[in-house]
Amino acid sequence: MELLVASATGVMTAVGIYLLLRARTFPVILGLTFLTYAVNLFLFAMGRLTINQPPVISALASAYTDPLPQALVLTAIVISFGMTALIVVLALRGFLESGSDEVDLAVSGEGDAARVRTDEDKARLPS
Repeated sequence: MELLVASATGVMTAVGIYLLLRARTFPVILGLTFLTYAVNLFLFAMGRLTINQPPVISALASAYTDPLPQALVLTAIVISFGMTALIVVLALRGFLESGSDEVDLAVSGEGDAARVRTDEDKARLPS
């Protein structure tokens, strides 16, 4: 059981880091999601994996599982959902503004890195 959880955490971390290094926004979002899942699984495994044990100490229970990692993972899931929604909206806005989903918008071939100008920016410049 522990080997399976450790392997799953390692694979999700590796996939998340690989996707974070891509040059497009959608794989970066997926990479952050995989890293979030890996951290959540790691936090959950830190509370000792026990089966059929209550999370609350009682007189009838011979052992119990630690409820703190469960609460931390539940909170992390809610926060990561909100952050993923925010990142998706920002990526969509960036795509609509620039017309591309590339992470690096620098135009090469002009000595310095110049930013891509939209029609609004061109309209504001003096002729």
